[in-house]
Amino acid sequence: MDNKTFSIVSYIATPIGWLISYFAGKEKANDLLKYHLKQSLGLAIISIIFNIALSIIIMIVPALSLLGLVGIVFFILMIIGIINAANEVQKPLPIIGKMFEDKFGFIG
Repeated sequence: MDNKTFSIVSYIATPIGWLISYFAGKEKANDLLKYHLKQSLGLAIISIIFNIALSIIIMIVPALSLLGLVGIVFFILMIIGIINAANEVQKPLPIIGKMFEDKFGFIG
């Protein structure tokens, strides 16, 4: 597989896809793959933190269970990331992408 494919896979099934892309593409990683690995890892971390916080809030106030629909935003961000990777564009994800452009030094 090439770096474009690994970039796309990094967004799919986030933890597993990310690990596959990281370890399989590590040998011949270019800037595109490194960029999308950072973006998809950032998206996964933010999504996990949000889901944990939301679960706690819903346990305390069950009437706020409709906030679970906000999770659709993370799915939309994942689709945007896949589209950017497929087009071979190093464009940050909306809302959260700028935070992760220079993070995760172990990827670069």
